[in-house]
Amino acid sequence: MSTDTAPSPAPGADKLDRGVLVVAGVVVLGAIMSILDVTVVSVALETFQREFDATTAQVAWTMTGYTLALASVIPLTGWASDRFGTKRLYLIAIVLFAAGSALCALATSLEMLVAFRVLQGLGGGMLVPLGMTILTRAAGPERIGRVMAVMGIPMLLGPIFGPIVGGALIDSASWHWIFLINIPIGAISLVYAAKVLPSDAPEPSESFDWLGMVLLSPGLALFLYGVSTIPETGTILDAEVLVPAIIGLLLIAAFVPWALARRNQHPLVDLRLFENRNMTVAILAMTLFAIAFFGASLLFPLYFQNVRGEGALNAGLLLAPQGLGAMLVMPLAGILSDRIGPGKIVLPGVLVIAIGMGMFATLDHETSYLFLMAALFVMGLGMGATMMPIMSAALQTLRGHTVARGSTLLNIVQQVAASIGTAIFSVLLTNGMKNDVDLSSPATIPADIAGVFSDTFWIAAVMILVVLLPAFFLPRQKAERPVDPTVLAGH
Repeated sequence: MSTDTAPSPAPGADKLDRGVLVVAGVVVLGAIMSILDVTVVSVALETFQREFDATTAQVAWTMTGYTLALASVIPLTGWASDRFGTKRLYLIAIVLFAAGSALCALATSLEMLVAFRVLQGLGGGMLVPLGMTILTRAAGPERIGRVMAVMGIPMLLGPIFGPIVGGALIDSASWHWIFLINIPIGAISLVYAAKVLPSDAPEPSESFDWLGMVLLSPGLALFLYGVSTIPETGTILDAEVLVPAIIGLLLIAAFVPWALARRNQHPLVDLRLFENRNMTVAILAMTLFAIAFFGASLLFPLYFQNVRGEGALNAGLLLAPQGLGAMLVMPLAGILSDRIGPGKIVLPGVLVIAIGMGMFATLDHETSYLFLMAALFVMGLGMGATMMPIMSAALQTLRGHTVARGSTLLNIVQQVAASIGTAIFSVLLTNGMKNDVDLSSPATIPADIAGVFSDTFWIAAVMILVVLLPAFFLPRQKAERPVDPTVLAGH
């Protein structure tokens, strides 16, 4: 078991001390690089089409390649952090990400750009689960709510400010700068992490699950490739969707009995964590939440661009109230999650998101921006009280090396669920456009399109409310420190 941890705080030590905050600064900086880069490229797709004389489907691989690499490397992170140490692996991840960014800026063809985006994704995929592991170990179980609130800042603001940053850089300089900006941030992160993260003392005895890697990493990549192709084909029944998705699911299904086999003492992803009730309930809540919320998040900028005629930069700026609402609530939600249990925070948080989504569901092509921004602010308030407390519920009963395994499992679930959600809402929106927009009557087109968005937001609101079912079973009391810190609580 790895011992690269900061000393656990004494029971009753409520506030995040300077040491934990310094470590949090490293983690947030790394997560910002990784998460921002998922969305910052989205505003450059049209530029890539012109620059490389490519189709929409071809340039989409600059995003798909990054996402697939990111998802494929996440399962390795838990084992690698135990084997090599979190600090060492974190530094390697930063170097990979920064190097990939530099090479992306130098790409002279679309093929080169996609290949270098994959390299970026390999580094970026490790930064978030590693960051969660480092922070959880540094703060201790009784302060997980607070450190998850810190970790939630880049996870929430990345999708909101990515289009703003990308649009500003492309407008003022060139597309190369959406990648070049990562190099100085990466250099600062590397020096910062090397200086403040606790030293590694890993135990190299744990064997690597080669069969698990052969099954799970390609399985996730193939499944997510199939899912990410759904918006392009417009249907789940297309062979380009079904073949990779089914093969991926079969590989993932084959991994499950192997991961649970008694002779496999160190599976690539530890599915035995589901024996922990809190982990199981939290992952179910996270799955439903990520499908509904991250899937629906695709709709907001599209409405502003397609119905209201806003550019990418303005659409990004109009989403800022959501981030503001979350930033106001998230620190308080973290403190309360530690003191009274995450379940008491998540339930009202989900209801508030549903209210905000319901407000958006009443829109038309002339709804005032003040009303829409108020709805986004309300959703941000709910978001700040929902996602990170769910993660806190999952991680607060984990100890020792299971923290790394738990954060890896959470990140895999979130990545897969968000991709499924994006595909679902893309298809709902696309099919709605085909069926409900009367192209023969140009005067009604804006109203028709707005109606499709409204119907889709109603579906999103209902899906958000479904999260209440598992959320009801989340822990509603302060986390207890177990006598034996090397085992799961309840075992």
